[in-house]
Amino acid sequence: MKRIALFLLTNIAVVAVLGIVANLLGVNRYLTANGLNLGALLGFAFVMGFGGAIISLLMSKPIAKMSMGVQIINQPRNADEAWIVETVRGFADKAGVQMPEVGIYEGEPNAFATGAFKNSALVAVSTGLLQGMTREEVEAVIGHEIAHVANGDMVTMALIQGVMNTFVVFLSRVIGYAVDSFLRRNDENNSGPGIGYMVTTMVLDILLGFLAAIIVAWFSRQREFRADAGSAQLMGRRQPMINALHRLGGMQPGEMPKSLQAMGIAGGIGKLFSSHPPIEERVAALQNLH
Repeated sequence: MKRIALFLLTNIAVVAVLGIVANLLGVNRYLTANGLNLGALLGFAFVMGFGGAIISLLMSKPIAKMSMGVQIINQPRNADEAWIVETVRGFADKAGVQMPEVGIYEGEPNAFATGAFKNSALVAVSTGLLQGMTREEVEAVIGHEIAHVANGDMVTMALIQGVMNTFVVFLSRVIGYAVDSFLRRNDENNSGPGIGYMVTTMVLDILLGFLAAIIVAWFSRQREFRADAGSAQLMGRRQPMINALHRLGGMQPGEMPKSLQAMGIAGGIGKLFSSHPPIEERVAALQNLH
């Protein structure tokens, strides 16, 4: 589960930093100086929400390389690396995207694609995947990752995360203001946000953030079905992807960062928060393709 842990964790960290900076600059006091300014709050929530998602998106590729220990294949050192690079190149040409960076990392069976733009992406496969699958199955997995790139799934997920962030920031502060106003209704000196506002917004940022994560995970699962179908289309048949999924069903999938989870190949734990549908549902969807 190491690909939407890095994106989401990075996003949360960025939003938290933006929130601290906003508090230091007195933004909260400005928003509540003469009653809650909903227009200003909505603008603030939009900047906070999409700021975190966009910064996380732009950082996704370097963070993936660092956190996963990805070794970029600049010059293939052996026949296997040359085959991986040429497989990625062939699928990228067929999908109409520029050649991504290609890398290998040590770990259990998994693969991922990431990057802020479809024409400057990174596709990486694990050593466990290469050792545990046939070439045709690995080819299907690479096709799945190229489909993620061609579909612009990282940008799509960043936009969805940005919308969710905006609602979380907006609602937590509206409710925080209401709670604070109730607690300080008899306080004559109630200029600026009080402790009720601070505590309520912090708690709701966490609780609503979990709800937002469930919604983002649902969208991620839908993108997985589409990427599976994209792999079948790139290969001209669906059986290799079905075989790869069956093979993964008998393996222990590798852990991936949350920023990378949504673009990986293997699923996560806990259905509501899982970025990937169950293997059997993915196989059934492929079998029903027309």
